[in-house]
Amino acid sequence: MTRLVVTSASGPNGDGYGAVLNFTGEGQLIGPFSDDVRVSDPRGLSVHPTKRLVYLNSGDNRILALDHHGAVSLDSGRINGLDPGGGVFGPDGRYYITLRRQGTIMAFPAGLHHPGTTLLPEGVVPFPRGFGFGPNGEIYLSSGIGPSAQGDNTIAVFSPDGTTIESALVDDPELSPLDLTVAPNGNLVVSSEWPFGSPDAIATIREYLPSTGELLRVLGAPPSVGFARPRGLRYAGEDRLYCVGQHHVVAFQFSSGAFLKVVAELKNLNGQAIVVIP
Repeated sequence: MTRLVVTSASGPNGDGYGAVLNFTGEGQLIGPFSDDVRVSDPRGLSVHPTKRLVYLNSGDNRILALDHHGAVSLDSGRINGLDPGGGVFGPDGRYYITLRRQGTIMAFPAGLHHPGTTLLPEGVVPFPRGFGFGPNGEIYLSSGIGPSAQGDNTIAVFSPDGTTIESALVDDPELSPLDLTVAPNGNLVVSSEWPFGSPDAIATIREYLPSTGELLRVLGAPPSVGFARPRGLRYAGEDRLYCVGQHHVVAFQFSSGAFLKVVAELKNLNGQAIVVIP
């Protein structure tokens, strides 16, 4: 049976649960995915390419890999000053994460048995949000507004060796990125809250052409849903794109851009990331 695993932030990030939550594929809350004390203010999630482990970025400055029962299989140990954000597996099989405080990306071996390697210069963007890899290993890093309300709203592009290709690929006055992923069609898909932090902010999913940064289309939930503070994006089978937000998990049909439904609703969810597992 398909399950949705969602991180819910806590503390200064909002009123969320500070837990990894387990939902059925139909959106019914099962309970915590893991009760391990090392899971603290959880952020990014990513499934290993073998599908056997779920990697989680914990707010206590560590990376964990969990089995499908939520038990910790791998632990990086606490890394002083890590402050991890989102994470994805790269084309070389390493696990890449954003370092929020340092404004860069770091790569770890999948076994978490060696220290991470910084991929980009520190402070390469004011506040990194989501990122993804293009077909030739190029890195698309969304640059957003941080908790201090400082930053910019664009996407930077880097070569596989970390050289800057484009510092501001996208010029979209209604973009304030919270996560980025590369779609199956190669385009860049970004969750956006604009203006960032405003009570009247508009939550959208925005698709861009990676070669030019051109805005291709905008996806959104009906106003009656009340979808707000969109964060983690995730593709799944059946042409489905998930996005988590403040109280909801919503789904779109990616090919058409049609809003499908509210998959799950939970007060104060404060969702940060989502993965789909058997």
